[in-house]
Amino acid sequence: MSKYPNAQFISSANAIDQFVPDQGTEVAFAGRSNAGKSSAINAIINRRKFARTSKAPGRTRLVNFFSLRGNTRIVDLPGYGFARVSDSVRRHWGDLLSTYFKVRRSLTGLFLIIDCRRGLSDFDRKMFEFTRNMTLPIHVLLTKSDKLKKIKAKQALHDVAKELQDRATIQLFSSHNRQGVEEAQDMLERFLKR
Repeated sequence: MSKYPNAQFISSANAIDQFVPDQGTEVAFAGRSNAGKSSAINAIINRRKFARTSKAPGRTRLVNFFSLRGNTRIVDLPGYGFARVSDSVRRHWGDLLSTYFKVRRSLTGLFLIIDCRRGLSDFDRKMFEFTRNMTLPIHVLLTKSDKLKKIKAKQALHDVAKELQDRATIQLFSSHNRQGVEEAQDMLERFLKR
């Protein structure tokens, strides 16, 4: 049973003036295009096909707003780093995301989705640099942990935690076997209550 039975898609934005009204609270989800961001959202919300998934990375190309309950939202941001798009589209996404993070007063937390088999990429590091001057709390989901043996997954967790130090909370996560889903749901609730 979903904690968010009334969750639904609100709208997609390809420009700043298309963002939903900046009221209430919202939590953003960002990550490399092939890190399993949409699958993580679906597992946390506990609704199949809530956020669009695809075998081809980079399908999230707009800023997608979803209501959860009342005046709370999650925001699925375009994946970065892998999608095969033109340089002009990549620049547009960069400008759109930069503006999103600068202007959204309702933004209370960020989930950063990282494939635990890959570790931190330069794009992930840039995201941390980008949010460094904000008081935005960040929670890292090391996804696809089911694809590694337990000892290797723990080592991946240790390595990323060591590099990030106290800049984010971090956990192992698998949408396939639901490892860490409750922990992620609890963190989402904490972010929404800030």
